[in-house]
Amino acid sequence: PAGTGLRGTGGKRFRTVHIICPLVEDSETCDLKSVQSHGRRLRDEVFPDLKVGLLHGRMKQSDKDAVMGGFAEGSIQVLVSTTVIEVGVDVPNATLMIVENADRYGLSQLHQLRGRVGRGKAKSYCVLISDADGEISKQRLQVMCETSDGFKIAETDLRLRGPGDFIGQRQHGEFGFAVADLAADMGLLETTKEAASEIIGKGLFTSPEYKPLADMVTGKFGVSGHEQILN
Repeated sequence: PAGTGLRGTGGKRFRTVHIICPLVEDSETCDLKSVQSHGRRLRDEVFPDLKVGLLHGRMKQSDKDAVMGGFAEGSIQVLVSTTVIEVGVDVPNATLMIVENADRYGLSQLHQLRGRVGRGKAKSYCVLISDADGEISKQRLQVMCETSDGFKIAETDLRLRGPGDFIGQRQHGEFGFAVADLAADMGLLETTKEAASEIIGKGLFTSPEYKPLADMVTGKFGVSGHEQILN
């Protein structure tokens, strides 16, 4: 209804708002915002007159659908969630996104997240909140303020943060390739990806012909068994 929503500085009124937190619940090992505690505080202390919904991956699908349905129709004005809303969400009335502890996310992920707002005709905003004081963290977040080009954002993230070993335990640093430059050799890597998809799609990965490749992948990435590699 007209007149509902959050009022920001300068008289701006936001219809519905995404607030993204990195954790589902508080952790004793890190001081990061969580959906459950931050969401409850916003609901009980900050926005007692608004409907605040909580959403995260541990919820039952029926409960997630109910929350998202309420957010889409406007009965929920503030949605506090993890990155479960990164894809597959289209809420034109969402005009403000706030990402807590934004330095904890990859730039490509932040780019995907901010794409959840600005889908309607109203002017929209994405606010990245971070208390990280490292120079690399500052440079990474500055890129988000300077461009909306997804390719440039991914390239910068790769250059500043390193590709990381996302399959194993490391989340930052170098893969340790002897030849490949992930930024310069993107075309070759895309071709390689297509070849790998074809091998897996045709069920060749478990054949004797490809056993040396399967064993190498298993050893490189610490995956036990061909079935887990295929999954």
